[in-house]
Amino acid sequence: MNLDFSVDPLFSWYVILLLVSGIALIAMSYFKTQSAGMRAFDAIVGVLFFGYGFYLAFVFKGGTYFLVFKAFILPVILVFQFIRSRWASNDARRS
Repeated sequence: MNLDFSVDPLFSWYVILLLVSGIALIAMSYFKTQSAGMRAFDAIVGVLFFGYGFYLAFVFKGGTYFLVFKAFILPVILVFQFIRSRWASNDARRS
């Protein structure tokens, strides 16, 4: 495993964020309050994030890797969209 917070904490936290974001997006894709297209998009992005995190954590042997913190804006936007659709779904059930 390539995670060593004492040697390279930035890389280790980046990998953790990728894995957590991927799992969260995959979990959000299972709720049926969003449209089918949005659920598929959540699942695809989640698999990509988790896959890259898994690759960096277990397969990567050193060298160059992409460190793009701007990519974490997308999961934040998708989480807000998910929460908004859940609230809209709950409001529709109450009416």
